[in-house]
Amino acid sequence: MLGRLRRCALLVALATAVAAGGKIATRRFLFPAQDLRPLPRPRGFVEHQLVAYDGVEVRALELAADLGARVVVHFHTNRETAEGLADLARRLHAGNLGVVLVEYRGYGRSRGTPTENGVYADAEAVLDMLAARGIGRDRIVLSGASLGTGVAAEMARRGRGAKLVLVTPYTSIPAVIEDAAPFVPASLFVEDRFDTLAKAPAIDVPTLVVHGDADEIVPFWMGEELAHRIRGAVLRRVHGGRHGDLFARDPALVDAIAEHARS
Repeated sequence: MLGRLRRCALLVALATAVAAGGKIATRRFLFPAQDLRPLPRPRGFVEHQLVAYDGVEVRALELAADLGARVVVHFHTNRETAEGLADLARRLHAGNLGVVLVEYRGYGRSRGTPTENGVYADAEAVLDMLAARGIGRDRIVLSGASLGTGVAAEMARRGRGAKLVLVTPYTSIPAVIEDAAPFVPASLFVEDRFDTLAKAPAIDVPTLVVHGDADEIVPFWMGEELAHRIRGAVLRRVHGGRHGDLFARDPALVDAIAEHARS
């Protein structure tokens, strides 16, 4: 009940922001990069400064793979930067995987202002860098959490990876808002839609969907729906899992993701 109230409060705040400031206010709510404090650079990572096709400078952190190993390219939530994912990256790397943490424009030390098409361009820049080094789609595992699931799914639709991992995915941003606050006509004003449900039939790679059945932000049924719509997807249900605690509640989750990536 408290989770539902918190979720409604967040989304009512979004509706208020839209009424007050329109598209710009909506994007500030969806991409709160300005609220995140920079974190120290983690040791052991290679830092890449890249330029997206539209000229925006973006950044990625990498733990390099052993020769021939798969590489997990991870897209973060709307309230994270690359540095905050260093521990997860190290755990995946220990499972004989390379890891690249993509940092969206406007976040951390990346330049620019985030938009849906902009973060897709950032993802393409990182994947192009890997391809130029001989790491093609057959070695790429596209991974996303929360907001990042929309980016990972779009890259899978474009044929940029061999595997897909979606942690707490949504069907679309307007659907998340309208599920919690049906009185808000989100489909009319949200420009950055990240409509993964519409793309699901075009995704044709082995997919692992992870969702907590007590998620207070993105309802569990959205993960179920995507697992049903993506051909051959496997759903890993985390009992009692909320939006941000799946790795704590499911100690075997990192190993499950690593096994999916390597298989």
